[in-house]
Amino acid sequence: MGLALVAGLALVTGCTAEPVPAPPRDQGVPAGGFRLVAFDSCAEALQQLRTAAKAYVGPWGFGPNGDIRTFGGAEQAGAPAGAKRADAASGANAAAPGDTAAGAAGPGYSGTNTHEAGVDEPDLVKTDGKRIVTVNQGKLYVIDPVTRQLTGELKLAPGGFGGAEDSLLLQGDRALVLLREGWVGTPKDAVPEGGGRPAPADGGAALMPDGIVGPWLIMVDLSGEPKVIGEYRIDGNLVDARQVGTTVRVVVRSAPRLNFPRREGATDGQRAVANREIIDNATADDWLPRYEVTSGGRTSAGRVGCERVSRPAAYSGTSLVTVLSFDLGVATLGAGDPVTVIADGDTVYSNGPRLYVANDQRWRVLPRLTARNVAPDPRDETTEIYQFDISGAGAPRYVAAASVPGWLINQYAMSEWDGHLRVATTSGRTWGDKPNSTSSVYVLRADGTALTHVGKVTGLGKGERIYAVRFVGGTGYVVTFRQTDPLYTVDLRDPTAPKVSGELKINGYSAYLHPAGEGRLLGVGQEASDQGRVQGTQLSLFDVSDPAKPTRIAQHHVKQGHSEAEFDPHAFLYWPAERLIVVPLTVHGTGMPSNVALALRAGDGGFTEVGAVDHTLGTGRLEGMTTIRRSLVVDGVLWTVSAAGLKATSLSTMKTLDWLRTA
Repeated sequence: MGLALVAGLALVTGCTAEPVPAPPRDQGVPAGGFRLVAFDSCAEALQQLRTAAKAYVGPWGFGPNGDIRTFGGAEQAGAPAGAKRADAASGANAAAPGDTAAGAAGPGYSGTNTHEAGVDEPDLVKTDGKRIVTVNQGKLYVIDPVTRQLTGELKLAPGGFGGAEDSLLLQGDRALVLLREGWVGTPKDAVPEGGGRPAPADGGAALMPDGIVGPWLIMVDLSGEPKVIGEYRIDGNLVDARQVGTTVRVVVRSAPRLNFPRREGATDGQRAVANREIIDNATADDWLPRYEVTSGGRTSAGRVGCERVSRPAAYSGTSLVTVLSFDLGVATLGAGDPVTVIADGDTVYSNGPRLYVANDQRWRVLPRLTARNVAPDPRDETTEIYQFDISGAGAPRYVAAASVPGWLINQYAMSEWDGHLRVATTSGRTWGDKPNSTSSVYVLRADGTALTHVGKVTGLGKGERIYAVRFVGGTGYVVTFRQTDPLYTVDLRDPTAPKVSGELKINGYSAYLHPAGEGRLLGVGQEASDQGRVQGTQLSLFDVSDPAKPTRIAQHHVKQGHSEAEFDPHAFLYWPAERLIVVPLTVHGTGMPSNVALALRAGDGGFTEVGAVDHTLGTGRLEGMTTIRRSLVVDGVLWTVSAAGLKATSLSTMKTLDWLRTA
């Protein structure tokens, strides 16, 4: 299903079944005078979607083995949203204005560990220094960090909704909660112009019995007792979201809602013919995402209109990516001002003015290839990248697209700097006795309607794959691993002639890299033996002041340990004011695993262990079983968050100040 390099877009225009006003005809025209080619009608758009989809349908559904999944009450690809987050020296988790010098436990608060400063990312806990807000299992909790009291609690969803991946964004007295998936009512049952249904007695979000399957966005007013003031539901799967100021962009992946029956006893040929007939009978409503908006007790419904859909030069018709826009500065969510592309997408990166959505086909080809121990076809190991202009407050403008060889590990494999997008990928077979993989860094420049390749570095980590990437200004840091961990420094100051500056080989690997200022780089990952067998969590402090000679100046190893920060950088806290690092840690031993938040200080001479915080529920079976997932600092107090509650710990003494149970 790999999509070709997008040379241009054609705007799909025509009929619509939803109330969003059509954008101007010239909206989305990129610089350079590219002329959009429009379909004559929504009917023509539907016909072309059918034609494209029929090329991919087989006896068991989309793909030769039914491995391109569609909605039959389930999400299409099941691809992960991607590991996430952290920032450069300017400050992911950076201290707020007013922080004191290093070593002092002064005022200030830490934010979510994000990729780019000023571009917030959803997480399970947020703070603005005045309040701490967290979501857990369909409930929202508000904590006053001064009095250390629970000041608000709101049930967002009934039992069975909400889970560990729920998240939120915070702006002033508004929180936008993102419940990753839930069943909601069919749009045809909603009230287009009024009416609505009564809100739950507890002030939480409303529930409808069945219909749309996908993300559930809930706007909460925090000015008093927390209450729901708006809801938005849409078909699909939540990929990710970004917030700049009061504007939030939410990326959703969806697929045609088609059911392909098993048809026991039929031949493969008969099944394929029947499946093509199902596509021939499908309507635009089967392809385009439906949504519901609830505000002020009134619920309206619609779907993304044809005029909101763009298509690349080549596409399969089996997947769509929709970017929604919401303003947290107003009291209603609205229809989301959707912009949809007939494409796939599973990784989101934004530097603020631009938003990138990337996709690859790993989920489709790897199960088959690893079972046969064969290398992927180069056409299947291609990543498409779509660039949107989000510099304005309105709908995103789809500007350009490109294709790069290989697969991304996460959003940190992309970074825009000085008008160029840097992308790190791994290509080839990474499994089996004789892997032939290699990694590369590509540099692209926005050029009209395309992202043009201008430079590349190839041949990194032969037989290995990328485990971590971080771009800081004109330098890239790439970690590859199979038995040892080469940390490459890549000079990207001349985008047309990037080159490897230096290389450091050590055992183990870093799965996340975090700039720590003054030529220092922090890494969290796994120690490993000479044979590449992992041996527990390790934190590394690298001196990268001389890119030609990177060195590791300190290491902290916890045997049989694992940390969520290894695959989700939101779990990593670096507090520059005290050079403090806090990571959640689970250590497996002979008995029950211990779960703590480990605090270290990174000094010039190495790491110093400050202490460890646990969330012990009591004695007996549950003792020590609650896993700490996040850490944050507010005015000299370290707050740790788990599914059981929040604990306040003094940064200066590491003594417990309070324990607020939420479970």
